[in-house]
Amino acid sequence: MTNARAVVLLSGGMDSATAAAMTKARGFELYALSFRYGQRHALELEAARRVAAHLGVAHHAIVDIDLRAFGGSALTAEIAVPKDRSAEAIGSGIPVTYVPARNTIFLSFALAWAETLGVTDIVIGVNALDYSGYPDCRPEYIAAFQHLANLATRAGTELKQRFTIHTPLILLAKREIVERGAALGLDYGLTLSCYDPSEAGEACGRCDACQLRRKGFREAGLEDPGKYQTAGRGER
Repeated sequence: MTNARAVVLLSGGMDSATAAAMTKARGFELYALSFRYGQRHALELEAARRVAAHLGVAHHAIVDIDLRAFGGSALTAEIAVPKDRSAEAIGSGIPVTYVPARNTIFLSFALAWAETLGVTDIVIGVNALDYSGYPDCRPEYIAAFQHLANLATRAGTELKQRFTIHTPLILLAKREIVERGAALGLDYGLTLSCYDPSEAGEACGRCDACQLRRKGFREAGLEDPGKYQTAGRGER
Protein backbone atom coordinates (compact mmCIF):
# COMPACT_ATOMS: atom_id res chain seq x y z
CA MET A 1 0.00 0.00 0.00
CA THR A 2 1.41 3.40 -0.95
CA ASN A 3 0.25 6.98 -0.40
CA ALA A 4 -2.43 5.78 2.04
CA ARG A 5 -3.15 8.02 5.01
CA ALA A 6 -5.25 7.45 8.11
CA VAL A 7 -6.42 9.56 11.02
CA VAL A 8 -5.76 7.56 14.20
CA LEU A 9 -7.25 8.36 17.60
CA LEU A 10 -4.35 8.12 20.04
CA SER A 11 -4.99 8.29 23.77
CA GLY A 12 -1.61 7.10 25.00
CA GLY A 13 -2.96 3.80 26.27
CA MET A 14 -1.96 0.34 25.09
CA ASP A 15 -5.01 -0.21 22.89
CA SER A 16 -4.77 2.96 20.82
CA ALA A 17 -1.00 2.53 20.53
CA THR A 18 -1.45 -1.02 19.24
CA ALA A 19 -4.12 0.05 16.77
CA ALA A 20 -1.79 2.76 15.48
CA ALA A 21 1.14 0.34 15.17
CA MET A 22 -1.02 -2.16 13.28
CA THR A 23 -2.22 0.59 10.95
CA LYS A 24 1.34 1.71 10.27
CA ALA A 25 2.31 -1.90 9.54
CA ARG A 26 -0.39 -1.97 6.85
CA GLY A 27 1.41 0.86 5.07
CA PHE A 28 -0.61 3.85 6.20
CA GLU A 29 0.91 7.24 6.98
CA LEU A 30 -0.46 8.20 10.39
CA TYR A 31 -2.16 11.42 11.42
CA ALA A 32 -2.58 11.03 15.18
CA LEU A 33 -5.33 12.83 17.08
CA SER A 34 -5.42 13.21 20.86
CA PHE A 35 -7.60 15.26 23.18
CA ARG A 36 -7.13 17.36 26.27
CA TYR A 37 -10.76 16.94 27.29
CA GLY A 38 -10.63 17.80 30.96
CA GLN A 39 -9.60 14.32 32.00
CA ARG A 40 -8.15 13.97 35.48
CA HIS A 41 -5.41 11.71 34.14
CA ALA A 42 -4.00 14.19 31.59
CA LEU A 43 -0.64 12.42 31.89
CA GLU A 44 -1.97 10.18 29.14
CA LEU A 45 -1.17 13.01 26.71
CA GLU A 46 2.50 12.70 27.57
CA ALA A 47 2.19 9.02 26.73
CA ALA A 48 0.43 9.87 23.47
CA ARG A 49 3.31 12.17 22.52
CA ARG A 50 5.82 9.43 23.27
CA VAL A 51 3.93 6.86 21.21
CA ALA A 52 3.47 9.30 18.31
CA ALA A 53 7.21 9.96 18.24
CA HIS A 54 7.96 6.23 18.52
CA LEU A 55 5.73 5.46 15.54
CA GLY A 56 6.96 8.39 13.46
CA VAL A 57 3.53 9.83 12.73
CA ALA A 58 3.23 12.44 10.01
CA HIS A 59 1.45 14.84 12.34
CA HIS A 60 0.15 14.70 15.91
CA ALA A 61 -2.70 17.06 16.73
CA ILE A 62 -3.84 17.63 20.32
CA VAL A 63 -7.25 19.28 20.51
CA ASP A 64 -8.66 21.08 23.56
CA ILE A 65 -12.25 20.42 24.56
CA ASP A 66 -13.63 20.47 28.11
CA LEU A 67 -16.03 17.72 29.06
CA ARG A 68 -15.78 18.78 32.70
CA ALA A 69 -18.60 21.17 31.84
CA PHE A 70 -20.88 18.13 31.83
CA GLY A 71 -19.13 15.81 34.30
CA GLY A 72 -20.89 12.52 34.83
CA SER A 73 -17.71 10.40 34.85
CA ALA A 74 -14.96 9.47 37.27
CA LEU A 75 -12.53 10.64 34.58
CA THR A 76 -13.89 14.20 34.36
CA ALA A 77 -15.50 14.86 37.76
CA GLU A 78 -14.79 14.38 41.45
CA ILE A 79 -16.02 10.79 41.45
CA ALA A 80 -13.84 8.02 42.85
CA VAL A 81 -12.24 5.68 40.33
CA PRO A 82 -13.26 2.08 41.17
CA LYS A 83 -10.40 -0.06 42.43
CA ASP A 84 -9.83 -3.77 43.05
CA ARG A 85 -13.02 -4.87 41.29
CA SER A 86 -13.45 -8.53 40.48
CA ALA A 87 -13.29 -9.81 36.91
CA GLU A 88 -17.03 -10.45 37.10
CA ALA A 89 -17.75 -6.89 38.19
CA ILE A 90 -15.50 -5.44 35.48
CA GLY A 91 -17.29 -7.49 32.83
CA SER A 92 -20.81 -6.45 33.81
CA GLY A 93 -22.58 -3.10 33.54
CA ILE A 94 -21.31 0.34 32.55
CA PRO A 95 -18.87 1.72 35.16
CA VAL A 96 -18.54 5.30 36.39
CA THR A 97 -15.37 5.67 34.27
CA TYR A 98 -17.62 5.81 31.20
CA VAL A 99 -17.47 9.35 29.76
CA PRO A 100 -20.84 10.21 28.19
CA ALA A 101 -20.62 10.25 24.37
CA ARG A 102 -16.81 10.43 24.42
CA ASN A 103 -16.14 8.22 21.41
CA THR A 104 -18.89 9.96 19.44
CA ILE A 105 -17.23 13.30 20.18
CA PHE A 106 -13.75 12.02 19.38
CA LEU A 107 -14.82 10.32 16.16
CA SER A 108 -16.64 13.47 15.07
CA PHE A 109 -13.43 15.47 15.42
CA ALA A 110 -11.51 12.73 13.61
CA LEU A 111 -14.09 12.80 10.82
CA ALA A 112 -13.77 16.57 10.46
CA TRP A 113 -9.98 16.37 10.26
CA ALA A 114 -10.10 13.45 7.86
CA GLU A 115 -12.41 15.29 5.51
CA THR A 116 -10.15 18.34 5.60
CA LEU A 117 -7.11 16.17 4.83
CA GLY A 118 -8.89 14.26 2.07
CA VAL A 119 -8.53 11.07 4.11
CA THR A 120 -11.24 8.39 4.25
CA ASP A 121 -9.68 5.99 6.78
CA ILE A 122 -10.18 6.58 10.50
CA VAL A 123 -8.79 4.25 13.17
CA ILE A 124 -9.97 3.78 16.73
CA GLY A 125 -8.66 1.22 19.22
CA VAL A 126 -11.96 0.13 20.72
CA ASN A 127 -12.30 -3.41 22.03
CA ALA A 128 -15.50 -5.36 22.65
CA LEU A 129 -14.07 -8.38 24.51
CA ASP A 130 -11.80 -7.53 27.46
CA TYR A 131 -13.30 -4.13 28.22
CA SER A 132 -15.35 -2.38 30.85
CA GLY A 133 -18.80 -2.41 29.29
CA TYR A 134 -18.67 0.84 27.33
CA PRO A 135 -21.52 1.05 24.80
CA ASP A 136 -19.42 3.11 22.38
CA CYS A 137 -16.90 0.29 21.99
CA ARG A 138 -19.31 -2.14 20.35
CA PRO A 139 -19.38 -3.21 16.67
CA GLU A 140 -22.95 -1.98 16.14
CA TYR A 141 -21.98 1.48 17.36
CA ILE A 142 -18.99 1.66 15.00
CA ALA A 143 -21.16 0.53 12.07
CA ALA A 144 -23.70 3.23 12.91
CA PHE A 145 -21.06 5.96 13.11
CA GLN A 146 -19.54 4.90 9.80
CA HIS A 147 -22.99 5.13 8.22
CA LEU A 148 -23.41 8.60 9.72
CA ALA A 149 -19.98 9.68 8.42
CA ASN A 150 -20.98 8.88 4.86
CA LEU A 151 -24.32 10.68 5.21
CA ALA A 152 -23.14 13.80 7.03
CA THR A 153 -20.15 14.97 4.98
CA ARG A 154 -19.53 16.64 1.66
CA ALA A 155 -16.98 13.93 0.92
CA GLY A 156 -19.56 11.21 1.45
CA THR A 157 -22.45 12.85 -0.38
CA GLU A 158 -21.27 15.18 -3.13
CA LEU A 159 -17.87 13.57 -3.76
CA LYS A 160 -19.16 9.99 -3.30
CA GLN A 161 -16.16 9.03 -1.17
CA ARG A 162 -16.58 6.36 1.47
CA PHE A 163 -15.27 6.69 4.99
CA THR A 164 -14.18 3.55 6.81
CA ILE A 165 -13.90 3.37 10.59
CA HIS A 166 -11.19 0.78 11.24
CA THR A 167 -11.32 -1.13 14.54
CA PRO A 168 -8.40 -3.58 14.36
CA LEU A 169 -8.74 -4.59 18.03
CA ILE A 170 -12.48 -4.88 18.37
CA LEU A 171 -12.65 -8.68 18.53
CA LEU A 172 -9.27 -9.29 20.18
CA ALA A 173 -8.67 -10.33 23.78
CA LYS A 174 -6.13 -8.26 25.72
CA ARG A 175 -3.66 -11.13 25.37
CA GLU A 176 -3.97 -10.94 21.60
CA ILE A 177 -3.59 -7.17 21.63
CA VAL A 178 -0.36 -7.46 23.60
CA GLU A 179 0.90 -10.17 21.27
CA ARG A 180 0.15 -8.13 18.14
CA GLY A 181 1.89 -5.05 19.47
CA ALA A 182 4.91 -6.98 20.74
CA ALA A 183 5.29 -8.67 17.35
CA LEU A 184 5.42 -5.23 15.74
CA GLY A 185 8.08 -4.00 18.16
CA LEU A 186 5.77 -1.58 19.95
CA ASP A 187 7.31 -0.30 23.18
CA TYR A 188 4.52 -0.63 25.73
CA GLY A 189 6.72 1.10 28.27
CA LEU A 190 5.78 4.34 26.52
CA THR A 191 2.06 3.85 27.16
CA LEU A 192 -0.14 4.67 30.14
CA SER A 193 -3.45 2.84 30.58
CA CYS A 194 -4.31 3.79 34.17
CA TYR A 195 -7.45 5.72 35.15
CA ASP A 196 -5.83 7.08 38.30
CA PRO A 197 -2.04 7.43 37.95
CA SER A 198 0.24 9.20 40.40
CA GLU A 199 1.61 12.65 39.63
CA ALA A 200 4.83 10.92 38.61
CA GLY A 201 2.94 8.92 35.98
CA GLU A 202 2.94 5.61 37.84
CA ALA A 203 -0.11 3.43 37.22
CA CYS A 204 -2.22 2.47 40.24
CA GLY A 205 -2.36 -1.21 39.27
CA ARG A 206 -5.84 -1.51 40.77
CA CYS A 207 -8.34 0.23 38.48
CA ASP A 208 -10.21 -1.66 35.76
CA ALA A 209 -7.85 -0.49 33.02
CA CYS A 210 -4.75 -1.56 34.94
CA GLN A 211 -6.23 -4.95 35.79
CA LEU A 212 -7.20 -5.65 32.18
CA ARG A 213 -3.79 -4.54 30.95
CA ARG A 214 -1.92 -6.74 33.44
CA LYS A 215 -4.19 -9.66 32.62
CA GLY A 216 -3.26 -9.28 28.95
CA PHE A 217 0.47 -9.29 29.62
CA ARG A 218 0.21 -12.17 32.07
CA GLU A 219 -1.77 -14.33 29.62
CA ALA A 220 0.64 -13.44 26.81
CA GLY A 221 3.54 -14.58 29.00
CA LEU A 222 5.24 -11.19 28.71
CA GLU A 223 6.43 -8.72 31.31
CA ASP A 224 4.46 -5.48 31.48
CA PRO A 225 7.05 -2.67 31.15
CA GLY A 226 4.63 -0.14 32.66
CA LYS A 227 5.51 1.61 35.91
CA TYR A 228 3.22 0.86 38.84
CA GLN A 229 2.85 2.55 42.21
CA THR A 230 2.97 -0.73 44.15
CA ALA A 231 4.45 -3.83 42.59
CA GLY A 232 2.20 -6.86 42.59
CA ARG A 233 -1.11 -5.11 43.23
CA GLY A 234 -3.97 -5.52 40.80
CA GLU A 235 -2.81 -8.96 39.68
CA ARG A 236 -6.00 -10.90 39.02
